[in-house]
Amino acid sequence: MSANPETIAVKPLNFRRYKDGDTKVKTWQAKIFDAGHSHKCPTYIQSTPPCQGSCPAGEDIRGYLNIVRGIEKPPAGMVWQEYAFRRLTEANPFPSVMGRVCPAPCESGCNRNELEDFVGINSVEHFLGDYAIKNKLAYNKPAQLTGKTVAVIGGGPAGMSTAYQLALKGHSVTIFDERAELGGMMRYGIPGFRTPRDVLDAEIQRILDLGVNVRMNCRIGTDITMAQIREQFQAVFLGLGAQAGRALPVAGADAPNCVTATSFLKAFNDGRLRHVGKRVVVIGGGDTSIDVATVARRLGHIDKVHESDRPEHAIAGHVAHDVAAASVRQGAEVTLTTIFDIAKMQASKHEVEHALSEGITIRGGMAPVAVIRGEDGRAVALRIMRCEAKMVGGRLDIKNIEGTEEDIPADLIVSAIGQSVDFTGLEEFNNGKGAINSDKNYQVQGQPGFFVGGDVVRPHLLTTAIGHGAIAADGIDRFLQHEAMEKRPKIDVHTFDLTRKLIEKGMNLTEVHEPTRGTDKSTAAIHNFDNRSDRYVISHKELFLGHFGFAPRNKRGIVSLTAEEALDNFEERLQPLLEAQAVGEAKRCMSCGQCFECDNCVVYCPQVAVFKVPKAKSTIGRYVDTDYSKCIGCHICADVCPTGYIQMGLGE
Repeated sequence: MSANPETIAVKPLNFRRYKDGDTKVKTWQAKIFDAGHSHKCPTYIQSTPPCQGSCPAGEDIRGYLNIVRGIEKPPAGMVWQEYAFRRLTEANPFPSVMGRVCPAPCESGCNRNELEDFVGINSVEHFLGDYAIKNKLAYNKPAQLTGKTVAVIGGGPAGMSTAYQLALKGHSVTIFDERAELGGMMRYGIPGFRTPRDVLDAEIQRILDLGVNVRMNCRIGTDITMAQIREQFQAVFLGLGAQAGRALPVAGADAPNCVTATSFLKAFNDGRLRHVGKRVVVIGGGDTSIDVATVARRLGHIDKVHESDRPEHAIAGHVAHDVAAASVRQGAEVTLTTIFDIAKMQASKHEVEHALSEGITIRGGMAPVAVIRGEDGRAVALRIMRCEAKMVGGRLDIKNIEGTEEDIPADLIVSAIGQSVDFTGLEEFNNGKGAINSDKNYQVQGQPGFFVGGDVVRPHLLTTAIGHGAIAADGIDRFLQHEAMEKRPKIDVHTFDLTRKLIEKGMNLTEVHEPTRGTDKSTAAIHNFDNRSDRYVISHKELFLGHFGFAPRNKRGIVSLTAEEALDNFEERLQPLLEAQAVGEAKRCMSCGQCFECDNCVVYCPQVAVFKVPKAKSTIGRYVDTDYSKCIGCHICADVCPTGYIQMGLGE
């Protein structure tokens, strides 16, 4: 067993303004100068960085990274760790959990990938979440309550996110969940060595401490009717989740020892399942299939199994395995098959690497064609066939290659090919395709006051469900206030609010009630600043990448296990960054689309037109300004701006 940092191939620095073969100096003459004078001067444009545009939860990633690195200062009396945590949790109340399990599409979108390596956003989120738990940070309760009541059906990530946002707005929220504990797939779908239960419990309790009520072991349609819900509450959020697994669509898949991934993981997380067969075959390719495979590798098998102790009985809930019997278990042979090549699997790359290191065999490019059953009706093997799989027009196209069939012996077969929603008691909302139709505010079509989010809209990531919940909460709030639903912005994420920062600084912002000429002397507007975050994601092509030097990523330690060490090892594998590492990683952020106070524009302006805003009036995002009586529109400030915050305008 060893703790190794995450391994990612580092690309060489490759920024060059001029390429081999270029012979002419690039000029902006035609665009900037007109008859000897300029009609373009610098403006300050706040844009959304691609990391935020890629975050399904809509976190203000650049914002909390700038706090961690020390550019944006916290208010007096607050440490930066708490300030960054509060900025982060404006969007996502589960930073510690998501910092561990989110596949981090934000890092794939990071502009620093064009330089050498992405910023470890996920690891900084992990650090902040753990800091908040360790230091018992709590959310601030609203100053007053509205008296409005909302029912949230489902206590998974979507339901908890909705309840959190509504509680902050002062509404009275009650969560209904059919399980014994809250968390949904965070608890019942992901093993504890990836989401430690004390971490999950702490982040759930922080939400409940806002005054959120819960009714556990309560199923809609059985313990309470939808008519009663309508009568008792003024609005309803449907966060049903997709916790019913999909069986293999092949002959023989109804064998008793051919089970779904959701039922397998629930049995494990409930503590019923303590050993599996000697040979386990998992069909999938996403993170859920990896979870099943790594759990099976840790559980192992026992040689002498009574009929009643077979794993399928524990998975079905008929029995619970004996702890004493599990103590003599041995390693299981685990094979994962996927229709995609291993390099193109949907699972996180590092999770695939861990699975391989733990002795799990992965067979890529293989499609299941039949379950082979023995005389007793139980599955004895999975028949697979080599295939070619690709997406065509948004649909999965699989071509099987005849004559390539083979059988993989199996004592337990687990299908991890997708999930479905159980609409029992809620049939009226089913659109006929196993989902619920909604608009951009996640209001159910034709059902005013009913909102929806999470896998019941579209099975995706946990963090996607959190984002759905936050947007739905905004819609519910407007519905309760009898306001028209707003058109959601094109880029629907949280972002830095410069006016809020100026007020925090102690500046007085006034209102405009009549037409004005110019804003340079006004306190009602920010002079020559425009926040385009709701409609514009800044590309790496608009940054001055030459400003940034090589900076190796601060990587989390990961406990790597061999096949032997994995057996019965349910300890967490991911180790958080130290404080200095978190700060160092945040400093690698290029602050795309917002000033990070590098002074390049001030230093390089030949007319001394760009100047620093006096300290009494300056804040992040308002660090420099331009004296337009001196500016000649030479474009140099925009050209040397590393973040793309300065753009030439005022003439278009």
